[in-house]
Amino acid sequence: MKIRLHLVIQIILFAMIWLIIGINQLDTSRFFIENSITFGFQVLTILLTSYFVAPKLLFQKKYLAFALISIATITLGAYLSSILSFKPPEIEPDLLPRPDGPPPPSAFFIHLLLILVSYILSILAETFIFAQKKEEAIAKQSAALAESELKFLKMQINPHFLFNSLNNIYALSISNSEKTPESIHSLSEMLRYVIYDCERPEVPIEKEIQYILNFIELFKLRSSKAFNISFNNQLKHNSMMVAPMLFIIFIENAFKHSGIEKGGDAFVNITLSASNNVITFIVENSLPKIKINKDKNSGIGLKNAEKRLEIYYPNKHSLEISSKEKYSVNLKLHTDE
Repeated sequence: MKIRLHLVIQIILFAMIWLIIGINQLDTSRFFIENSITFGFQVLTILLTSYFVAPKLLFQKKYLAFALISIATITLGAYLSSILSFKPPEIEPDLLPRPDGPPPPSAFFIHLLLILVSYILSILAETFIFAQKKEEAIAKQSAALAESELKFLKMQINPHFLFNSLNNIYALSISNSEKTPESIHSLSEMLRYVIYDCERPEVPIEKEIQYILNFIELFKLRSSKAFNISFNNQLKHNSMMVAPMLFIIFIENAFKHSGIEKGGDAFVNITLSASNNVITFIVENSLPKIKINKDKNSGIGLKNAEKRLEIYYPNKHSLEISSKEKYSVNLKLHTDE
């Protein structure tokens, strides 16, 4: 049976209480002899509470059994303690002075109070420790769940980018375009970032910026005509740390729903800035004149992005999405730097 530290502390606490009371008695040695049995029953009560009553009954929600066992334990402990404790030699009643007032409480009642106090304090200590351990277990479980959820979300995101990029390269290769090697190089840079850097919980924001630039360059290689795409990087320090692949979801969504592939007045504008440890990311895109048919997987990327924001930046982000005259996303991240 493993002795727990809080049990030792409780036993030492009661021992100190008895010691302080005993020191102030006229006959200290006699006091300790008379109350040694009571102290022993208090220790037994603490051990019984810690190893059986609390974990097997109270914390298992067996409240009726807990109540019955508690009453029986306290009553039996008080009874045995009162009859086994050392008793001083009896003095003839005629020799004793007759005290005024009510008679003193019985030995059983005194021992009942002593056992009851130790029992209640032990239950309170066990309940506090149980609640603390349960809270720690919930925190660890939540962290493990969040980590597994993030890995699952990344598994959904990465193939999505790869599928779109390979489609672009396939279209270039069919036309024997000279841009094919360049597009393969851009894709390899993106994959290197996804495979190696995105395994970390945070990355320098400059890596996110480079990934965005590669994405834009890969998109531009799809056609010889110019696209109305702007990326305004206002960051003065590129060493700020952010969660990987948060911005690209909104950028890809803007490219997909702006109708920019058809040219005309379609546009995509991206702005990235920072002030007072707050990163501001804004992406705006035109609304196509002809409504784009959405597939069954439409909206998965945005839902993933919102979920990742809740995990990475709980109560430290704000996301505003508007789709009136143009579609716009305004994301603010509060970093710890």
